[in-house]
Amino acid sequence: MAIARKDLGEALVVKGKLTQAQLTEARDVQRMAPGDIGRIIVDLGFVDVKTLTEVWAGTLGMPFVDLSSQKLDAAVVNSVPEHLAKRHKVIPVSKQGNNLLVAFVNPNDPVAVQDLRLASGAGLIKVALATEDDVMNAIDRMYKSGDSGTEVLPMGGGDAAVQIPGMGAGGGANLSSELRQAIAGFGAREEISDDDTESMAKVSEEAPIIRIAYTIVQRAIVDGASDIHVEPDRRGVRVRYRIDGVLHEVMPLPKYIDKPLISRFKIMSDMNIAERRVPQDGRIPIRWDNKDYDLRVSCLPTVHGEKIVMRILDKTNILIGLNRLGFSSEVQSQIEELTAQPNGMFLTTGPTGSGKTTTLYSVLHKLNSVEKNIITIEDPVEYQLSGISQVQVHKKAGLTFANAMRSFLRQDPDIIMVGEMRDLETAEIAVEASLTGHLVLSTLHTNDAPSAVVRLVDMGVEPYLISATVIACLAQRLARKICQKCKITYQVPASELRRFGFRNADPNEMITLHKGEGCEVCKFTGYKGRIGIYEMMRINDEIRELMVRRAPLADLREAAKANGMHELKEDGLDKVLAGITTPEEVMRVVFTAGQ
Repeated sequence: MAIARKDLGEALVVKGKLTQAQLTEARDVQRMAPGDIGRIIVDLGFVDVKTLTEVWAGTLGMPFVDLSSQKLDAAVVNSVPEHLAKRHKVIPVSKQGNNLLVAFVNPNDPVAVQDLRLASGAGLIKVALATEDDVMNAIDRMYKSGDSGTEVLPMGGGDAAVQIPGMGAGGGANLSSELRQAIAGFGAREEISDDDTESMAKVSEEAPIIRIAYTIVQRAIVDGASDIHVEPDRRGVRVRYRIDGVLHEVMPLPKYIDKPLISRFKIMSDMNIAERRVPQDGRIPIRWDNKDYDLRVSCLPTVHGEKIVMRILDKTNILIGLNRLGFSSEVQSQIEELTAQPNGMFLTTGPTGSGKTTTLYSVLHKLNSVEKNIITIEDPVEYQLSGISQVQVHKKAGLTFANAMRSFLRQDPDIIMVGEMRDLETAEIAVEASLTGHLVLSTLHTNDAPSAVVRLVDMGVEPYLISATVIACLAQRLARKICQKCKITYQVPASELRRFGFRNADPNEMITLHKGEGCEVCKFTGYKGRIGIYEMMRINDEIRELMVRRAPLADLREAAKANGMHELKEDGLDKVLAGITTPEEVMRVVFTAGQ
């Protein structure tokens, strides 16, 4: 039952609860911060929630229930289970025959009506309206529940944290409501001068700005985002989340919130709010919904103001385990065999965000034992692994990849993991460590596995040293998986898959594939979660000889394929045919110009 609320503002005016001037002001706020007009009117203090809900009920032709004075029957209430009442924010009020009158916060919820009818056995669910506070208080009172929905979030930099009650881990709609309320509470302001650092710091400590900052982070965590982008524009502030590797715009903010919000994030991450001309980096430790998160924050000055990007690291939910990363059984057994060797270099390659570090963590997790001394140097240390000595780069103190590697060799290591080989000095020390009896794991930024060898040569490492140390190169990408909730089948001619290396005697034969139609679970994208696509190049004598001769990349690739390497597009095709992902997604993450 789709219910419109477009006339609620006018209904309040007709009822004498709101003046025309107040409605006009509310409309102006709505244009700056889009949202429900009723919520905005309440946030501005023009009408209380109870009055608004009562008028709204009248416009919908529904009864209004004042639960603060309504006596409820425990037997009627218990006809609906507590978990359903909390999920849908409803409370049974009375029962007449086989009809159950239920107070709703959101009457536009057909799923709730169906759930309640099935759970209660009622022939008809009659919908009434009540305020959210009254419904939730009634649930707590009648079901004897004490869940307060308390969260823990930091007030400032460092590791200090405080409890902020009243903002539970609900869906995006609840968080958007919190955001609109905070924006309305802050109100339009004159722009503060960049030189007035004291005023900026004071404004960024105001409760509405703190609430906006927390809500942006909360909603990102709820939505499963890996990154938050807060980007000032000429007319406003754009907030985007990267979910499953793709950016989605989630909320527009008015321009006047720009500088206070950026300053708030800078204060939380221990940055200098007076410095706006150079990039800065920081971190925000967060505990929310009984989980620990680490936000790695980057601030970059742009022509429209400073842009904040925050990488969300979930410390309690790192995906460790080779069997959970999407490897084929053949590639997984090769990785386990190669990394069991006492020395050599195992390299993972791919663009930023392709899961290279997670793969190396999974290998270390597999190798970690009492008999092994494992040391890592990372920038930064993303996840802490028990039993492994992890060192973080600190350039200001002179601790670089190269300096740390020199110290590692005096620490009697068995396995060394280098977060990234960025320069010749680091690469040469890694080669030296490999030659002197250590297993070295590291990453490079190249498009495919054979290119890793060429990159090392370009960095200045001698080809004979590369051939003597590198045992394998693994290229990888992350592709979005088809949402299991809305997954459907469809058919395409075999000829459409030829670009992936698919060969079929009859190009017109129809091949069955899968895709997601789009649903609430996947936010109507058709995708939910990600899977790895891999290309493993094992080094044999022929490839070593080509390395020493500085053979062209094409020759290295052909030799690798002859040695059993499946290219990224071929592994992607296998996952398409298995119904894990789609051809479009493989093309998005694997194919580059010229392929």
